Amino acid sequence: MAAPPPNDGYGQYPPQQYGEQPQYPVDPAQQAYGSPASPPPPAGAQHGAEHGKKKKRAYAAQAFEVATGGNAVVGGQPAAAQYGIPQPAASGFGGYPAQDVQQPAYGAPTTPYGAPQPAVPGVGGYQAPDPYYGQGAAPAAPAPGGVTGITAGIQSMGFGGQPQQPAQARGPVNQLYPTDLLNQPFNVAELELPPPPIILPPNKSKLPFALVIQPYAALHDLDDPVPVVQDQVISRCRRCRSYINPFVTFLDHGHRWRCNMCNLTNDVPQAFDWDAAAQKSVDRWQRHELNHAVVEFVAPQEYMVRPPQPLVYLFLFDVSYAAVSTGLLATSARTILDSLDRIPNADRRTRLGFIAVDSSLHYFSVPRDTEENGETSMLVVSDLDEPFLPVPGELLVPLTECRQNIESFLNKLPEMFANNQNNGNCMGSALRAGHKLIAPLGGKITVLSSSLPNVGYGKLEMREDKKLLGTSKESGLLQTANSFYKSFAVECSKNQVSIDMFLFSSQYQDVASLSNLPRYTGGQTWFYPGWNAARAEDAVKFASEFSDYLSSEIGLEAVLRVRATTGLRMSTFYGNFFNRSSDLCAFPAFPRDQCYVVEVAIDENLTKNFVCLQTAVLHTTCNGERRIRVMTLALPTTTNLADVYASADQCAIATYFSHKAVEKALGNSLDAARDLPQQKVTELLQTFRKELGGGSMGGGLQFPSNLRGLPALCLGLTKHVGLRKSALIPSDIRSAALDQLSTLPLPLLMQYIYPRLYSLHDMPDNAGIPDPETSQIVLPPPMNLSSERFAPFGLYLIDDGQTQFLWVGRDAVPQLILDVFGVQERTQVAVGKGTLPELDNDFNERVRNVIAKSRDHKSKGVGSITLPHLYVVREDGEPSLKLWAQTLLVEDRADQGMSFQQWMGMLREKVSN
Repeated sequence: MAAPPPNDGYGQYPPQQYGEQPQYPVDPAQQAYGSPASPPPPAGAQHGAEHGKKKKRAYAAQAFEVATGGNAVVGGQPAAAQYGIPQPAASGFGGYPAQDVQQPAYGAPTTPYGAPQPAVPGVGGYQAPDPYYGQGAAPAAPAPGGVTGITAGIQSMGFGGQPQQPAQARGPVNQLYPTDLLNQPFNVAELELPPPPIILPPNKSKLPFALVIQPYAALHDLDDPVPVVQDQVISRCRRCRSYINPFVTFLDHGHRWRCNMCNLTNDVPQAFDWDAAAQKSVDRWQRHELNHAVVEFVAPQEYMVRPPQPLVYLFLFDVSYAAVSTGLLATSARTILDSLDRIPNADRRTRLGFIAVDSSLHYFSVPRDTEENGETSMLVVSDLDEPFLPVPGELLVPLTECRQNIESFLNKLPEMFANNQNNGNCMGSALRAGHKLIAPLGGKITVLSSSLPNVGYGKLEMREDKKLLGTSKESGLLQTANSFYKSFAVECSKNQVSIDMFLFSSQYQDVASLSNLPRYTGGQTWFYPGWNAARAEDAVKFASEFSDYLSSEIGLEAVLRVRATTGLRMSTFYGNFFNRSSDLCAFPAFPRDQCYVVEVAIDENLTKNFVCLQTAVLHTTCNGERRIRVMTLALPTTTNLADVYASADQCAIATYFSHKAVEKALGNSLDAARDLPQQKVTELLQTFRKELGGGSMGGGLQFPSNLRGLPALCLGLTKHVGLRKSALIPSDIRSAALDQLSTLPLPLLMQYIYPRLYSLHDMPDNAGIPDPETSQIVLPPPMNLSSERFAPFGLYLIDDGQTQFLWVGRDAVPQLILDVFGVQERTQVAVGKGTLPELDNDFNERVRNVIAKSRDHKSKGVGSITLPHLYVVREDGEPSLKLWAQTLLVEDRADQGMSFQQWMGMLREKVSN
């Protein structure tokens, strides 16, 4: 979300931004940075000698004779051993560096599970996930491998319609490669590798077993193609109600199928083999549900309690003096007007309603375009205790039939309140009135507010006390101040009403209380501290995000349920929804830009070779069609603890820890939340040492290579703005950050916890230009987050998905400044929030391309509306802005947080005790 300049009054801690960026499957152009256009440097080669004739090298050459930028080979070390530089593909999988020759087992060829061809030498030898797989459930004990591989493996074991053969002994799916965390440090590029295939159970390993579920990979169906079963023939297990999937076994000459969850045999529908309408036989193996792990069924009548509801948006505009003076009312009205064509309305049933809020409620009755009197009438209600609907039938109007009058109304709305001096905000009463208005249909209430609700229901007080910040009592500021916001949210959920909050304020707004409304109704909180439309960057950011929000093809009246093989139980659910029963999550509206975590308990010994988990999301599309999105996962089991550790996914584990930490912060205390990642990673290190390390550590700290980044991610989590100990972080900023930590899809969350750092002044020749094969912009290799990586003459991009910082070194040469910013002197570079000028030179275009590509969510396989602000930071410029940027350098010591070296030393000390 938008953030204020360092000194515009909202605390002195520049806030973060919220809601955005990374994803699997990783774009090949990003995954293998050593592409043919720019191979990794040969061992011992000096950076300057390698690219001495290139213009970009001149930026460094004018400062030093030998380049020492982030993408350079430092100190003449062999390139293969350089920390932070991707290795040649042959020496290791993706970004895992090759090991010393004394360890011949490391990097030995292994056959990926379920794949007949030889694997690329390297860690695990696993393949990238199947395109459909990335949208499904990603287990946190580890995450899934490719559907293709597992499907092939299961079919070879007798599943999928073939006569079942006796189970044969299998070799290890993944090879365990222990590494020394102190002497073989983590490389940030490893976070973008696809995870190894999961193996269960994680019992003795202390690894968490949880699912990270991201049902959608984009905001719109066109960008998220999933096979759709149109014939409304849905075959489900009679006992456990699982949906038929590629991992079931067919029996009795194909007339029956055995459920892969509970083992019950079920009849195969006749329609699988015979088309009654065309009177001809059909091939069942062409059916999507038998070939794809992620499918969507068009649901028949029995899946509907009532006819599919239309898409309904009710906008609650804050029209108090604060909202009018900052330009919020005018900007939001204009954005809705410009986005009317983007609001989903294919079935022509979409309805809109508008209520303005100050110390009274202002209803607007918009007539149909065919009526003679086309003027919108405003009806004011001052009774806030029991607000009534003056003309209930005319307050929610069809977009298609009232389009012209809606446009006319939105054009006039800012003028109606242009001179409003009222500082009241009865948003609680407005929410009750809005709920009363749309409860018969269900839908979304979109709140646009720039002040604290201070009259009527849900009245809130100014309770921010700077003396409490950074103390043990700070956690109280993160709790709800008025029980109305929890009880009302549950009431809304029952009536299929979802609430989204867009909050803008330069003063305290009690995000902690207001964010409860989206948390329990499947909504989201977007926070824009210090926002003002007079700053073009603020206006553009909100207009872009709000327009994308309105265009998103959300689901309606949705429920999510996870089923699993007998012996597995879903124990805890995390995310923005209401847990209606032990295993049913209710979503009045189902967003496309969030993920959910489900903790899985193992109640019985797993004796099968495979276990399966299945997530089903029953929902109504924006176009009035009832559908079920089904994601199925099949996981091999093992009795070998090394196999389990070798299959763990560090990013999924960090996502699970993040949700647990947020739960602690909101339920217990910030201290407990900060301690959790440290305790968990220590426990894993101790268990690995005891079970697989022989109990001896020598001088190092042993851990599997596929988990090498986990300590860095846990450090990033403890130092995150949502959790870190500091007396400078306003509670609104912290609350908004906690909302992001508990909703962002996994790739964006990893970037939010451990931001991306790119060196631009010496980026490879192929970076910032389209890849010839994929046409996607190639990013420079990411670097670890340490100021040691910064050269004083360099240009760097730091991006946490919510905010981008363009760091200009204090010794940056004039040519670099001229090429990028179009000014002669470094002191002329405008610092703070802004945009890069478009100049007529290749380097400027490449830098702009890298900034834009770093914001690209689609390439990461996730949906997000967030458009990060770009801040230009001079190393010798504004101190508070520089300090804000430096808080993202996770591996440095800052404020009360330890450096990465100190963190690793502390972990080693705890493990050895």
